[in-house]
Amino acid sequence: MPTLTCEISQSLWDALRKAADDSGHGVEHVVSHALADALQVDHGTLFQVSTSGALVEGLFSGVVSVETLREHGDFGLGAFAGLDGEMIALDGAFYQIRSDGSVRLARDDQQVPFAEVTHFAPRETVALAPFSSMDDLLAQLDGRRGTDNLFFAVRLDGRFARVHDRVASMAAERETLVEATAHQAEFHAEDVSGTMVGFWTPAYVRGIGIPGWHLHFISDDRQRGGHVLDCAGSEITLALETIDDFRLSMPETAAFLAADLSGNNDAALEKAERGRGHGHGH
Repeated sequence: MPTLTCEISQSLWDALRKAADDSGHGVEHVVSHALADALQVDHGTLFQVSTSGALVEGLFSGVVSVETLREHGDFGLGAFAGLDGEMIALDGAFYQIRSDGSVRLARDDQQVPFAEVTHFAPRETVALAPFSSMDDLLAQLDGRRGTDNLFFAVRLDGRFARVHDRVASMAAERETLVEATAHQAEFHAEDVSGTMVGFWTPAYVRGIGIPGWHLHFISDDRQRGGHVLDCAGSEITLALETIDDFRLSMPETAAFLAADLSGNNDAALEKAERGRGHGHGH
């Protein structure tokens, strides 16, 4: 990450130190936010389209385009209209990973029912200890959060000993998320180089976001990937960003306006997102 060095007046320095002390954040944080505001650049903002509750209820119709998502981030994940595969956004490129195992660049006019994107600007990059399972990996990621009450973006790069992922298949008419992911495609790979992209979402936004960690994978050769169910690796590099601004774009479709989104969807999300006990393998 670039380093800025410049001279400022003593009075400005005093005001900067006071602002940092009052906010509880460091000087770098205050300066970054002030510059972003002055230059009208998004800073530490997670932009989400639609809600997890809507997804659980089967609202899979597209509500924004990939082109619109680009305006809000260069890094993230999501789904495509009709649940036609998984989305991963990495270094400004948006990919569609389909249930037949193919990967292609998404068109700007493709529609999206749910997505999370940000302009990724990690504050730290570290080497992770070897991990033998998804639980081991998530324990390491949890150890670096420091709080349960903010959002976090993560990028994991390296050669993975094992990756088990799933790709949602096109949903049938009126299917819920659990029903649609019951016929998802699942894939297993060993000794594969690639990148995982993901977010931590606090539990207090359940019904809006997907609580906990949510990771998507794409191989370096852009030939495979999906929603991560399990993995193992060593010499994996982690880049982590704390996100303190969350923006939600709610659909205005007739289906969304008429849907009953008042129910508790924790169990349905656990089954659909964590891959508990269903799917077919490849």
